[in-house]
Amino acid sequence: MLLLRHVPFLKAVFLYSFTAFGGPQGHMGMMVRTFAQKRKDVTEEELLEYNAFCQMLPGPSSTQTVMLIALKRGGVPLAILTLLLWVFPAAFIMGALSFLVLNFDTGVAHGSKVPLNLFSYILPMSVGFVFFAGVRMMRSSIKYLATIAIMIGSLAVALILQSPWVIPSLLVIGGTISNFSNNRIPTPLEKPKRINWMHLWLFGLIFIVAGVLSELAHNPTWVHGRIFHIFENFYRFGTIVFGGGQGLIPMVQYQYVPPLPHPQILTVDQLLTGFGMVQAVPGPVFSVCSYIGGLAMGQYGPMWQIIGCITATVAVFLPSTLLLFFLFPIYENLKHHVIIFRALEGINAAVVGIIFASGMVLFKTIAFDEALSFEWSKLVVVIITFCMLNFTRIPAPLIVLGWLLLGWSLH
Repeated sequence: MLLLRHVPFLKAVFLYSFTAFGGPQGHMGMMVRTFAQKRKDVTEEELLEYNAFCQMLPGPSSTQTVMLIALKRGGVPLAILTLLLWVFPAAFIMGALSFLVLNFDTGVAHGSKVPLNLFSYILPMSVGFVFFAGVRMMRSSIKYLATIAIMIGSLAVALILQSPWVIPSLLVIGGTISNFSNNRIPTPLEKPKRINWMHLWLFGLIFIVAGVLSELAHNPTWVHGRIFHIFENFYRFGTIVFGGGQGLIPMVQYQYVPPLPHPQILTVDQLLTGFGMVQAVPGPVFSVCSYIGGLAMGQYGPMWQIIGCITATVAVFLPSTLLLFFLFPIYENLKHHVIIFRALEGINAAVVGIIFASGMVLFKTIAFDEALSFEWSKLVVVIITFCMLNFTRIPAPLIVLGWLLLGWSLH
């Protein structure tokens, strides 16, 4: 019964899951507009802090951020429901795509280019959301000369060194720099958060059991033993991948499309099709695992293909969820210590710089056509989207719908 009062929040999450395009950077702009400005579930400062914390963890940062919003509102049960609502639409779409690619000649599984005409305005729209998030967070986090320097430095480094390991490194450096100021004193913590060690033990136990079962499944008498390999593979990916869904690409390629003469479970075309199509799907980029799990089990029939979709999706989101539930109370306790408290200002400034850098990198990838000519229409879409978000009260889902309809009408 207590969850009934959270129904409006869950409805907002479900709608958000259908309209959140552009990967974790674009998702931040949508979260600012939906959960901070419109619904007031969190403040913009809290949202920035949550995102900075999640950037330090392995796994899907935007998924973890929206879970923390739910955790603040209703604890672990609401956070789990939020995770299911947020993941389901994208995972369902990508799982269905695995059936399409496996059973029909769709015309898309023949290279890295995916026909996304209907979504031609969605990618530049997402860049507009990214810059909107950066500007809003800059207003609340960039207040002193030191934070300006950290933001600009983080932006420059993130542009030059485009590696998943750059993000946690910049956060550590930003937090270290801001600790040189001794003017800010934290308020004492009245009641420490309880740390639930069960989440850590469960994380470790599943890791060990998954590894053992995966090794046993090499036995040829286990006809469907591949399902244990899939769970172990994606649980491991979810444990060690940083940098969002793009960090999955080399891991999946090494595991499922190794160089010949090693046996290949997927073809290169199938892998590129999945990672291309997931860019046009709202929700977490990690939902591509549903597609890969489905293809990997497709040879055993439709039922096992569905099981493969579900297994890969659960496995990749499970470790980051358990680590989030274990580590966030520790972080909540530590941030009241003076070192962590002072570090937060520099960490938040670094996040703002990283957000701006992400927007620039994303725009660079879409701003030129195949003849390397600059497409001014993409820049116009970015500017219009930013202005609608920053200067009007138009709901974010309507902005997304408008660009989708425009793309459909013109193509």
